[in-house]
This record gives sequence, C-alpha cells and structure tokens, in this order.
Amino acid sequence: MDVDDTAARLGVPVEAVERVHRLAGDRPSAPLPAKADALAMLDRLAVPSDDAAEIMAGWPDLDSPRWTPELRWLLDRSIALVRADLGGYVWLPPGPELPRERGPAWRHLYVYAYLALVDVVRAYHREHGVPDAVSWATLADLGRNLAIDRRMRGEGWPVMQSWLTLHVRGAVFELGRLQHHRGDGAIGLHIPDSGPLTPEAVSASLDEARGFFPRHFPDEHYTAFSCGSWLLDPQLREYLPEDSNIIRFQRRFELEPYEEPEGLDADVEVLRFVFRTLSTPLDELPRRTVLQRAIVDHLTAGRHWQWRQGRFPI
Repeated sequence: MDVDDTAARLGVPVEAVERVHRLAGDRPSAPLPAKADALAMLDRLAVPSDDAAEIMAGWPDLDSPRWTPELRWLLDRSIALVRADLGGYVWLPPGPELPRERGPAWRHLYVYAYLALVDVVRAYHREHGVPDAVSWATLADLGRNLAIDRRMRGEGWPVMQSWLTLHVRGAVFELGRLQHHRGDGAIGLHIPDSGPLTPEAVSASLDEARGFFPRHFPDEHYTAFSCGSWLLDPQLREYLPEDSNIIRFQRRFELEPYEEPEGLDADVEVLRFVFRTLSTPLDELPRRTVLQRAIVDHLTAGRHWQWRQGRFPI
C-alpha cells in the first residue's frame, strides 16, 4: 500500500496512516458478524434505532460502492491493531479521526471494527470465567456512547472511538453502577451516564469488584481503587450541598497533589459530561440543576475546573 496516497484519499495526516500500518503490520484481523445477525447484535449492544439504521445502511458489503479500497484497508488494519493488544489496558486510538460527514461508511468505520471484535473479546472473557451477562453489560457501552455522540452532534466521537477500544480488549468491566478499569496496581473507576451516583449503588459496585478481579484475574494484584475526574474537583464543594451524591463520592478519595493534566482541558470535559455539548455559548446552557448552575457560574466568573486524581484502599 502507498502510505501517502492512502492518507490523501482518506483525508487524514500521513503520520496517522503510518501509525496504523506500523502497529497493525500483518497481524490477523477478525471478520464482522454476518449481516443477517447484525441487527440482533446491535440490539444487545443497546445501539439506538437511528444509529442501528445508519450502521446497517453503511454495512461493508463486498459490492458496496461506499467502501473504497482505502476504507477497507483501514477497517481491516484497525481491527488488527486493536486485536493485537487484546488484554491491554491503556488508551489505544484505533486509527485516525475520519471526515464523518462523508457518509455512513466513514461515520461508523470504528463501529464496524468494534462489532468485529465483540466475539474476540467475549472469548477472552470466557477464558477468564467472566459471566456472559457482564460481557454484554460492558460491551453495551457502545450504544450509550453512540446516543451521547448523536446528542452532541458528532462532537464526542473523537474521544469515544479510543475509549471503546478498552471494552473490546478486556480492559474495562461494567459492574453495577461503575465501570472498572484494569491497570497497574489500581482498579480505575469510570462513571457512565446511567443514573444517580448514589452511595448505595457505588458501594455495591465496589463490593462486586472486590470479588470480581481476584476471581477472574488472580495473577493481577490490586491494592486501591483510583479515579481521575472533574467530579473529584474540591471546588465543587463551594456549590453543592455536603449530602449530594457527588460530594459523598468525593469523600471516598484521598486526592493526589494537583498537577495540570497534559493534553486534557477540565473545562471542556465538564461541558462534555454535564451538558453534552462543546459549542453552545455559556449563556445559552441550561440552568435547571444545582450542578448546571455551578458549572456555568464558575466558568462565567473566569474560573476554571480541575481534573483531579484520587484513590482509596480496596
């Protein structure tokens, strides 16, 4: 393949194509599910009907004119790139960000890669004795993220396409209210958009994780739960009552000294998670909840939010 020509046809930097070519090499890919079975799989993955219809419309049929040789190459090598790191747990971009306005094949290329890897990671789960119900609950984060991206009018996908590679490599498991992320000595906690963050729901999820990882990953030894999030920003205590779910979640953690995170803007992340928009002016954002008012008032005053890291013993 010609790296420069492929990059030009995809409309992405040459370096991005070179990265895929280097990391995927000639490693094995994985087939997509049969198209006849795809709708049932999308349903199990909680993919909303609008997104499912687009995914089916853009399906990589062999005779589809939408699927140019460079798109087929990227799909195949993206699958191989992610599959080669099965069992890994660091963030892994599956490929370059594509111009998604060019149609469903471009918009959902990394969704097709995800679908191809579902059976691969479920086999990995089975090798570790992970119940199938946990596998499907974890993998259904695809549907949740597609719904959020649709609400964000496509602004969320560049982050989500990397985030979702964790699920299809066996790095993240959804256990009740929280997602638990395998790592170096600590189980990372993620908070999906799935209802109130009540102390009872959090405690139940933590208890489940305390038994889950020693049972299914006995060679890995974890001493702490960790979290990196704007939810741990102590400035929230200026605005939220002490008995709020967020403040009670914060109190579980011992915070690390603050350091400005490289490549991450906490103000952007707050807007992404609280309002699901990155382009709406502050004075047009909703102010229906105490949290929404706090976010807007803080930013309007010229102040900034912090992305904080914390942990507590298992």
